[in-house]
Amino acid sequence: MKSVFCLFMSLLLATVIAATPQQDVAIQKDTSIVNDSLVQTSLNDPKKVFKDLFISNPSAGVGSVQLNPRAASFVQDYMASHSRHLIKMKDWALPYFNMIDGVLTAHGIPNQLKYLAVIESNMKAYALSWTGAVGPWQFMPSTARRMGLKVNPYIDERTDYYKSTHAAARYLTELYSTYKDWLLVIAAYNGGPGNVDYAIRKSGSRNFWDLQRYLPEESRNHVKKFIATHYIMEGDGSIATVTKDEASQMMLSPAGKNLLTKEELENSKVQSISGKYSSIIITQYILMDLLTFNRYNPDFDKQISVTGTYELRLPADKMQVFNAKKNQILEESLRLLLTPVNSIGKN
Repeated sequence: MKSVFCLFMSLLLATVIAATPQQDVAIQKDTSIVNDSLVQTSLNDPKKVFKDLFISNPSAGVGSVQLNPRAASFVQDYMASHSRHLIKMKDWALPYFNMIDGVLTAHGIPNQLKYLAVIESNMKAYALSWTGAVGPWQFMPSTARRMGLKVNPYIDERTDYYKSTHAAARYLTELYSTYKDWLLVIAAYNGGPGNVDYAIRKSGSRNFWDLQRYLPEESRNHVKKFIATHYIMEGDGSIATVTKDEASQMMLSPAGKNLLTKEELENSKVQSISGKYSSIIITQYILMDLLTFNRYNPDFDKQISVTGTYELRLPADKMQVFNAKKNQILEESLRLLLTPVNSIGKN
């Protein structure tokens, strides 16, 4: 596994070197909360190489989402031990991911929160924790019932992918209305709001990286597992992997997500579209990654679900493909929206 990871990192590094100059960056090792201090690294340190993969390139628009230095060591180790398994999951779990994307988007939640189900249950419908949490979203009975699921001796809707995802979306929305920060939401989802509230009081901060030492170890590591899984699955971070303050600083707020370079603007086309299109289906047909699509078209799914119209912007060649296939794209988008995916087989 170590040799595979080294090869993986070498390939990624080769890509970064071609686009971004090397920088001598400090990394904060976060495997020990007690010794939570910055450690200067040398150019041949593999952790330094790892960190360089997540440095934003200001000249390239929004670009990559910078990984918080205090997560770097944990994420590196997690990638080394889990990348192969998670990359395989991207294939067999694709129908589940597509369904979850649609549900989360309909609730106005970043669809990257689907990776919470990955670390909660490994995407297994009948996953059972030692505490009694059940299903892909690992609901306890009381929370499940409060979120509208039936849990009784005869039926347990926590094991239903579609219904439990709607319940999870409702719960995530409730938590976000309290914390306004996705990292705190993930911590509260795992350890309960009480533990997060305690950590906020003890630390005097609402920044996850400052209050994490007051959280139970499982909860603080849960957040880092989510971040690591996100990077493995997406090859980048998102609004869901940074704190509220980091999101503002890195221009990841809805107002700043559409920053494009001058060249990207000049080589793109804008077209008015109407209909219940899905970004997931569009990107599948035009062969464009979802993060890039969202950068060109901020809040696409949310706006088109409300108004039914959008000023779509795409690179010229991608717009040509879209127009050639837009009838198929719309048909499949409607199918995804209107057909509950509770018929997907259980794992």
